[in-house]
Amino acid sequence: MTHTRKSWLLAALLAIVAIAGYYAWQTFNSGGLPAGFASGNGRIEAVEIDVSTKTPGRIKEILVNEGDFVQAGQTLARMDTEQLEAQRRQAEAELRRAVIGVDTAKSVVTQREAERTAAEAVVAQREAERDVADRRFARSQQLVRTNTISQQVLDDDRATAQGAKAALGAAQAQLAASEAAVGAAKAAVVDAEAAVEAAKAAIDSITADINDATLVSPRDGRVQYRVAQPGEVLSAGGRVLNLVDLGDVYMTFFLPTAQAGRVPIGAEVRLVLDAAPQYVIPAKVSYVADVAQFTPKTVETEEERQKLMFRVKAQISPELLRKYIQQVKTGLPGMAYVRLDPEAEWPGNLGNVVQ
Repeated sequence: MTHTRKSWLLAALLAIVAIAGYYAWQTFNSGGLPAGFASGNGRIEAVEIDVSTKTPGRIKEILVNEGDFVQAGQTLARMDTEQLEAQRRQAEAELRRAVIGVDTAKSVVTQREAERTAAEAVVAQREAERDVADRRFARSQQLVRTNTISQQVLDDDRATAQGAKAALGAAQAQLAASEAAVGAAKAAVVDAEAAVEAAKAAIDSITADINDATLVSPRDGRVQYRVAQPGEVLSAGGRVLNLVDLGDVYMTFFLPTAQAGRVPIGAEVRLVLDAAPQYVIPAKVSYVADVAQFTPKTVETEEERQKLMFRVKAQISPELLRKYIQQVKTGLPGMAYVRLDPEAEWPGNLGNVVQ
């Protein structure tokens, strides 16, 4: 074989290898993956939290700006509480009045109990007087038969006995009235004590509203939007700020029926963002929809059933997010690569992940 022929064959072989490599590269970048893998495009998302007012009022100050990182419990904004402070002072005055009312009601109970004791003494006195009058009348009845006393004396003794009986009835009625007065006085004490508890509850409620007027961050995150500005008057539930929880970040993407059915919860996922394709971000499947998210108009054949697309969520670990918290951004598009077969080896360009 001549030198020229060898050179031509070598050149042809190199051309074939180059073309094959080019087509292999094109196939992989157009979505081709080794067996045991699936992919879908998606966007980085995070849990959003609205920081809102509990009660209507005016925004006094906002202490953070868009893009600021905040920690759980950090004060973000304050509402004007001047009116609430006035309401609390009024409730505190009502409490003091209610406490005095309890003391007054208790003193009335003491007075009514003393009156009942006096009425009991009067009843006892009237019973004694009735007994004496009854015995005198009985003796007069015996003596009048023997003419020892006159009829006039008998009549006087009878009148005295009847008067003593009537006086006893009046004393007993007075005792019953005194007992009723004691019951009413004790009920007034209960009512006054209830007024104290109501005033305390009103103070606690207003104090809670004052505390809630200081808006704090429920989680670590970043301020995404300032929805309102200082000086604005908001209704109850009015939004002041919007936060993103950078400890709960994920990518949502879609897979067809054949692939979605093979994705187990916890399957390994590799994320590659368009903005930083040199980094491979590890994640795990945390959710697979149980119903198709979108379908063709009719689903009558097996081929059409394969077109059903299911939503899959790949969660990034909170530990990794905390490590790169300053670089975490939501809304970035990219690709998600899922390992369907746990025995399959990751392709070389997806093997090295961010640690």
